[in-house]
Amino acid sequence: MRTVVLPGSFDPFTLGHLDLVRRAARIADHVIVAVSHNPSKRGALTVTQRLDVIEQTLAAEGLTAQASARALPSGLLVDFCREVGAQTVVRGLRSQLDLAYEEPMARMNDHLAEVDTLFLLTSAQYAHISSSLVREVHALGGDVADMLPPASAHALGPCPRPTGEDAS
Repeated sequence: MRTVVLPGSFDPFTLGHLDLVRRAARIADHVIVAVSHNPSKRGALTVTQRLDVIEQTLAAEGLTAQASARALPSGLLVDFCREVGAQTVVRGLRSQLDLAYEEPMARMNDHLAEVDTLFLLTSAQYAHISSSLVREVHALGGDVADMLPPASAHALGPCPRPTGEDAS
């Protein structure tokens, strides 16, 4: 069984992330969506909430036989890959900037443990979506429902009312 790991913070899990899971599932027997906690980012959802959202989404999409979600422990990604028997990491690329960020990590994972990285270009309709932009738009009162699976939209909750001088 060929297992791949799709790591990320997934805060929130977007339609772009779901697209990557679907596409990775076409080329692997099993996709582990590995949810990390990045202490340098201010998150909207806890790791437990993100895992729940991803599991709900996978179930709603009929993907539970091909994909699952797990918390990524602190430490090296390659150690997690060894633990779950994966020799490949899958990463989505929206732009050349993403490649510039991802390439050194991919080379290090190969150097440390011969873990390959498979880059998938983001589908065009999702190329403008990132979790950080979704969080920002949502925090400023914008509607992000069309960028998220229903479970993610529900977990984020309704758009907060804008505050400040322009709020009425």
